[in-house]
Amino acid sequence: MTRKPTLAVWKFSSCDGCQLSLLDCEDELLAVAGAVEIAYFLEASSAVARGPYDLSLVEGSITTPHDAERIHQVRRVSKTLVSIGACATTGGIQALRSAHRLGDLVSAVYARPEYISTLRTSTAIADHVPVDFELQGCPIAKAQLLEVVGALLAGRRANVPTYSVCVECKRAGVPCVLVSRGLPCLGPATQAGCGALCPSYGRGCFGCFGPKEQASDVEAPSLASAFGR
Repeated sequence: MTRKPTLAVWKFSSCDGCQLSLLDCEDELLAVAGAVEIAYFLEASSAVARGPYDLSLVEGSITTPHDAERIHQVRRVSKTLVSIGACATTGGIQALRSAHRLGDLVSAVYARPEYISTLRTSTAIADHVPVDFELQGCPIAKAQLLEVVGALLAGRRANVPTYSVCVECKRAGVPCVLVSRGLPCLGPATQAGCGALCPSYGRGCFGCFGPKEQASDVEAPSLASAFGR
């Protein structure tokens, strides 16, 4: 009997939204479960199989000393490691604290800040260990997640777009909200994957899928000028 590849899903500092994207796959999840052995996924099951694991999906940023130690353990038991979501690929909303005094933030949030053990900054998984693939989004798009899992299991390159949200708008016939309505929109600098969700509803893109791969070709001064800066 052929052994199924083993899949592990790990959580670090995050809201669980990207793990829930996998559970939201519903019918497609049955196909995934049939193709792999879900060996570690505490969001879905308390049953745990020991590693090593063929594929690990990692959600969340590295925010505590325990996180920083644990991610190295995860890397050691993972043949392929994919970071999923904005927290895992960029540090996420937690990284906003880097611009403030950490002590002030901890005191404002926690009644007993002396019990809090945290790092000065919140950083991406790739800042700590080698990552084989990064899947952006807040949360990730389930179609992209299925594509990445399927591609890695099949030994092929994942077909995930690296162009901007503007391309998605044009393909869907969505009017440019920046040009037609004068709304600030980060679509030119943001990686596609959301299906131009916000512009489709008349709102400017706010960049939840992170910078597109070739962000250097964006005319940042022109874009800032359009925002009134």
